[in-house]
Amino acid sequence: MERFERIAPAGSELPLLLTPASAGEPVMMALARLRAQIDTALITVGGVLLRGFDVPSVDAFKSFAAAFGHDLLSYEFASTPRSAVSSGVYTSTEYPAHQHIPLHNEQAYTRDWPMKIWFHCVKAAPQGGETPIADSRNIYRRMPAAIRERFAAGLLYVRNYGDFDLPWQDVFNTNEPSQVEAFCRQSGIEWEWLDDGALRTRQLCQGMEHHPLTGEAVWFNQAHLFHASGLQPEVRESLEDILGVENLPRNVYYADGRPIPDEVFDEVRAVLANETVTFGWQDGDVMMLDNMLVAHARTPFSGPRKVVVAMAEPHGNRSASGSGASSQPLDCLA
Repeated sequence: MERFERIAPAGSELPLLLTPASAGEPVMMALARLRAQIDTALITVGGVLLRGFDVPSVDAFKSFAAAFGHDLLSYEFASTPRSAVSSGVYTSTEYPAHQHIPLHNEQAYTRDWPMKIWFHCVKAAPQGGETPIADSRNIYRRMPAAIRERFAAGLLYVRNYGDFDLPWQDVFNTNEPSQVEAFCRQSGIEWEWLDDGALRTRQLCQGMEHHPLTGEAVWFNQAHLFHASGLQPEVRESLEDILGVENLPRNVYYADGRPIPDEVFDEVRAVLANETVTFGWQDGDVMMLDNMLVAHARTPFSGPRKVVVAMAEPHGNRSASGSGASSQPLDCLA
């Protein structure tokens, strides 16, 4: 078996490495013999890495992802910039190469998310650019009990769209306020149009979840990405001076609207760091994850890099923590 070099916590099996039966085996031809193994690995290990297969194009990757039986999803209610490569296939997050993207489960800041996510490395960066991953079950188990209990009540995400973050037109894929309101109403998101035409939303979402198939508890939120403590100190100070805390591009609060102390996220980030699995990409790699069981990230890189992403199998939480959110416009912001 091919040697697989990775940095991982003790006992981690992530990701399960799958290799061709013969050199250059097309990934689509391999699917029939690998499907049962992949399906089992997704709910036990949490993810697989297919390495050494022939993936001749992005369209071939798209066909592979679609072959699992669910329509590929569009990227709605975005929190980061991406570009569509093909219908259902997107670039990975288009943050500057020198920036680190922390571990997160895709769209865990909403109440609707994909269960499956695929990554295809078209071109590996010559330096850096890994996609670290981590087991969300182990993150939950490692998390201090007091934080788990407080987050289990839900989290309130607040977003102010505009000059310092994605414009609402890009997030909602429309220029029509009425369409924004319809999406928010359907999704349980509160909205407020400000005097200058800017948009503010807030939504109560889960801080943890239970996997629908295994029943296991998982850490499932993006609070550490949205909280002001995730900003560089000088950037945070400048934005708070210019905008005020209530107008920061994004922030997150306890379910009752109370601020979450920075020190809480020091502990959260320490747990995430201890559960991180890192390995280098190779051209042609395909990684498939159960999006609830495994979080992913991105390291800084230099040189050319192209990693594309597909998502499928929508799942949602409309009745658990945070389900008390009204879908009516905001009268005020707590």
